[in-house]
Amino acid sequence: MHRLPFFVTGRLIAKPLTLGVSQEPHWETYMRAWFWILSIAMSLVACQPASVPTPQKAKPVHLVEITPVHRRTLDITRQRTGTLRARREVEIHSQEAGRITFFPFYESDRVKAGEVVARLDDTLLKAALAKNHASRKQTEQEWSRLSALHQKQLVSAEVLEAKETELQVLRADEQVLQTRLGYTVIRASMDGVISQRLSEEGNVAESYAHLLTLSDPTSLVTEVTVSELLLSSLKVNAPVSVSIDALGGQAFKGKILRIHPNVDPVTRRGRLEVEVHPVPEGARPGQLCRVTFSSALEGRLAVPFRALRRDEQGAYLYTLNKDNLVERRDVISGMRFNDQVEITQGVSEGDRVVTRGFLGLTEQTQVEVVSTTTGAP
Repeated sequence: MHRLPFFVTGRLIAKPLTLGVSQEPHWETYMRAWFWILSIAMSLVACQPASVPTPQKAKPVHLVEITPVHRRTLDITRQRTGTLRARREVEIHSQEAGRITFFPFYESDRVKAGEVVARLDDTLLKAALAKNHASRKQTEQEWSRLSALHQKQLVSAEVLEAKETELQVLRADEQVLQTRLGYTVIRASMDGVISQRLSEEGNVAESYAHLLTLSDPTSLVTEVTVSELLLSSLKVNAPVSVSIDALGGQAFKGKILRIHPNVDPVTRRGRLEVEVHPVPEGARPGQLCRVTFSSALEGRLAVPFRALRRDEQGAYLYTLNKDNLVERRDVISGMRFNDQVEITQGVSEGDRVVTRGFLGLTEQTQVEVVSTTTGAP
């Protein structure tokens, strides 16, 4: 016998149907079971909620903040470091060779212009001068005798001219020896302070040996380098502020003494010479100083620094056209002034530049302006 299951309301009935082996299947029972199964399935489908189409989200509006490009006067404040040095510093050399017999001054000693700072042994030069002087006297006497004989036509003119030439040579030699003798006495060329003493009394000085260095303490200067962009706005005699670290950083008055004409072609920087006058108490050559420049650039196009973008192609700005569509402008930037940056090429006065709202911003994006700033520094 075969045991067939019977389904009622989706559950399996424990009681089976009994069919004889030799009898045909009960088709009515099968049909009733399948009917109940289909009914249950259709009921389950009917209970499912109907699918509702998902509404499409509205595209969000891109909000930005902008500022117009204006021409303005930009104040410049820059600080550069330098080293103080004496404005006038003279190296005193020996012009003759000889033993030093007088050498009284040491470092920090003050001397007056014309004061003797060194003497060299002049014994040999005095002896040579005396010998030349005697030869000149003898030649003068011979020339006088020949001149008298020539007037009596007893001596030819050629003999007289030869003796006169010999006399002129001796006179020139005597003048050279007198000049060399004067070089054995070395005098200060200006009022100043001895900053270097490079020999000692008793040493033999060679010709043109460096013996002393004399500095003028009444004026200190320093040299600093500045960018070529700043150089054009600075003028000779313009006031500057100079602070000296060794004196506590106090600011002192100074002025631009000299602007060198050439700019370094590699660094694009020029040199300035700044004078500190009057010299503050305690200031010395060699000290570190800081020079602060203040100037102004007129009629420069500038935008907030945060508006400037950079990528592998270079610097650029996002601007808006009349329909508030974003456009990329490749630009060339100049100097930075606090939170402003100069734009030398790429935009015009009146262009609207995006300053905030860059996240996800691309060209041809439709934006809405929520704020317009003046962009004033």
